[in-house]
Amino acid sequence: MSSQERLLTVVLRPVISEKATMVADKQKQVVFEVLRDATKTEVKAAVELLFKDQKVEVASVNIVNQKGKAKRHGRFEGRRNHVKKAYVCLKGDTDINFAEGAV
Repeated sequence: MSSQERLLTVVLRPVISEKATMVADKQKQVVFEVLRDATKTEVKAAVELLFKDQKVEVASVNIVNQKGKAKRHGRFEGRRNHVKKAYVCLKGDTDINFAEGAV
């Protein structure tokens, strides 16, 4: 797999939640769910590549590993999947418009 193909698979989906929208309004950050083995530099390059039509520049990336919750259904125990999230801080007045879409 070439590096270009790898970058296109690093970002899985944007996270739309109450906390994500609050962070987006206050701190100009966007939250993405990323691959479990993704690094900060890969996430930065992937976001800039996916949204190059909108001229997005990334200032910094913070990564959070969220452990899956243990859940029960009757006597059966299970666990939700672990998730890795990336908080991407954008430079200047740039903003990501998800309605326009990515590459």
